[in-house]
Amino acid sequence: MKKTVTYLFTMLIACVTLNTYAQQEPRIPEASSTQTIIQDFGLGKISITYSRPNVKGRKIFGGINPYGQVWRTGANWATTITFSENVLVEGNKVPAGTYSLFSIPEKNNWTIILNKTVKQWGAYSYKQADDLLRFSVKPIDVKEKRETFTIAFANSTTKSTDMYIIWDRTAVPIHMQTDDDAQITANIEKLMQGDIKKRPYFNAIQYYYENDKDLKKAMQWALEAEKLEPKAPWFKLWKARVQLKMGNKAAAIATAQEGIKLAKESDDDEYVRLNEAVIGQAKD
Repeated sequence: MKKTVTYLFTMLIACVTLNTYAQQEPRIPEASSTQTIIQDFGLGKISITYSRPNVKGRKIFGGINPYGQVWRTGANWATTITFSENVLVEGNKVPAGTYSLFSIPEKNNWTIILNKTVKQWGAYSYKQADDLLRFSVKPIDVKEKRETFTIAFANSTTKSTDMYIIWDRTAVPIHMQTDDDAQITANIEKLMQGDIKKRPYFNAIQYYYENDKDLKKAMQWALEAEKLEPKAPWFKLWKARVQLKMGNKAAAIATAQEGIKLAKESDDDEYVRLNEAVIGQAKD
């Protein structure tokens, strides 16, 4: 009986293994690999999926991508871009949603297109009538050659970011802004009314400071946070920064010196440097 059970178990495993192999079809890698990038932005995210061709010694813009013609902004399927929240793209309002990202390269000027039809192979079925938005941007010549087509984000803050289309020796910057400052401020106000021990003091102070909002309120939060965590050099730092921005250099220096002392006591070199930087700025 034991041998029979063992035999049946072995045959079952063999059948499962053979079935698994049978279901796996041979694959060939795409010449242009696919990449998805996700950038946190305000209260939402920006997601881009695109294929990445290589230069391979070819002339790119004005060559395999002729000037004046609609380009899929990548390879294979047209590049798609998804905004989870409403945004501003080069000052233009764009509702949350997914769009195809097309472009028309020119030597001194590019037209960037957000098209409402997604899942398009190349630009073969592209229709201008389906465009949500068109705008112009200036390309930049770059010294370092980028062999693989790349889309990347830079200069990202809570309110804005720059998306770059980069290939060969050309980079095209596209500026984006969040359209949710009012909602973020409302969220902060609500959170700061909750349990004092659970209030997001660090993020609230930072947002108000970096976005030139009510500094008196930011200072009030800094004082409350200081009482809750008297040995935290990071709250001394933000208190000092707010004081400096309010024009009180002497108070900023005194607070930053307290922050340096606390940071040294906890062997936190980062906050020693950051508090020292505030003192340097106050003395300039």
